[in-house]
Amino acid sequence: MGKACVPVSFRIYVIGVEQHRICRSGFSRINQLMKVNFKLYASLGQYLPAGAEDHQIALDVAEGMSPAQLLELQGVPRAEVHLVLVNGVFIPPSQRDNPLMEGDQLAVWPAVAGG
Repeated sequence: MGKACVPVSFRIYVIGVEQHRICRSGFSRINQLMKVNFKLYASLGQYLPAGAEDHQIALDVAEGMSPAQLLELQGVPRAEVHLVLVNGVFIPPSQRDNPLMEGDQLAVWPAVAGG
């Protein structure tokens, strides 16, 4: 038989999520945390948590968290997000649910108009 696990509780912290699962083996498993450098520019900077400097902060987030999940966790309105880069590479909206990796640099800009 497989090692299927079912979520039994969640603890949401200021930064990240700890998810407890009970496996068929009877043991509890906790998702690990990973470090991500999170950068928000222009008007999005208001959504950075306390302690951010120069439009960025190092965050401990749940392993496997996606850019979309991290933005939602930080309260960034999806409609205000325009340009998303992970490690300097553009991430189109269709790929923003792909998981981040330990040490990734997530940078986000709103749509900017000017002339």
